[in-house]
Amino acid sequence: MLVAAALAGGPALLPAHADDLKNKHKKAERAVKAAKAHLEDSSAALSNATKRLRAAQAGLVKAQANLAKTQGELTAARALDAQMQAKLVGAQAALSAAVADVKAGELKVASQKDALAQAAVASFSYGDPNLMKLAVVLKGTDPNDMVVQLNALDNVLDAENQLLDEYKAAQVLLQVQRDKVKLAEQAVADQRQDAAINLARKQALEKKAVAARTAVVRLVAQRRGLAAAAAKARARDKQILAASKKREAKIQRQILERARKQKNGGSYSGANDGFLYRPVPGYITSPYGYRVHPIYGYYSLHDGDDFHAPCGTPERAGASGRVISEYYSDVWGNRLYLDVGRVNGKHMTLIYNHISSYKARTGDRVGRGDVVAYAGTTGCHLHFTVLLDGKAVNPQNYM
Repeated sequence: MLVAAALAGGPALLPAHADDLKNKHKKAERAVKAAKAHLEDSSAALSNATKRLRAAQAGLVKAQANLAKTQGELTAARALDAQMQAKLVGAQAALSAAVADVKAGELKVASQKDALAQAAVASFSYGDPNLMKLAVVLKGTDPNDMVVQLNALDNVLDAENQLLDEYKAAQVLLQVQRDKVKLAEQAVADQRQDAAINLARKQALEKKAVAARTAVVRLVAQRRGLAAAAAKARARDKQILAASKKREAKIQRQILERARKQKNGGSYSGANDGFLYRPVPGYITSPYGYRVHPIYGYYSLHDGDDFHAPCGTPERAGASGRVISEYYSDVWGNRLYLDVGRVNGKHMTLIYNHISSYKARTGDRVGRGDVVAYAGTTGCHLHFTVLLDGKAVNPQNYM
């Protein structure tokens, strides 16, 4: 907008000077247009590089989070594997103990069985103790002798019964021990199955962790390369922008110097508020002001108000004045500069951009509210700028 600012000359320009100024204008416009084209190309490259860098950064953050999650899961799987191995060892030890108990129980049952067999053989050899007791009673004559014999027979019966009870108990215990072996075998089988499942999961997580680390390394390298590309594009942007600004500043000084040599137009003193007539009835879509550049991150000035203005909308003079220039720009479309003279001691110029057609031409005087142009060449809206002594100010301060 520096070239636009440089056009804020007085309205009473002599024809020769006006032509000279317009030639300067065109020359400056061509220089700025070329610089602007290069800048836009570079900015597109920078924008693309920045987008790719941000995508790589986002991908890296995601990959790092995935790696951290996988590492956490792998650590948990390894800890669980150690626990399962300990449980498996314990289950195997319990199984070994149960098998040993079964073997001991089998030996005991076999021993009890042999004892019962021997007792049965003895009973068979000497006869049934119960019948022998009956014979003692029937044949006995000495009571004391009968008591002794009966007690001896009772002891034999008690010993046989005890052997039988011990045999039965040994059989029950053996069955319990065999059941315990089955449970221990099942526990070992379950532990082995769980350990195998966790081992497979651990191995899969180890592979996933390797892949995640590889992805992180790749994205780090990619981000480094993209950051270098973005920095290079940004440096190129700054060089082009600096050269463009330098050229614009030089043209601005030349044009303002010429403008100061001309006679000034009318002068206004009074309240700023309400001085300007609203150029179009539409609402403001993007106001004047500084905003953060989406790539560079610094504040840059949006040097006017963007008004909603459908194509063909009449654009009106904000104040009475003289049209000092109108031309086409690839950036701003058709433009019109309206010099309204001094306002509270400062020279004011109004700039209308994105015009579809002109109602007023260079040198024409217009009144406040007169139609000067129509909206719509490059975007159906009006970018409206107010310059004071060649510097952009907030148009809303004067409406």
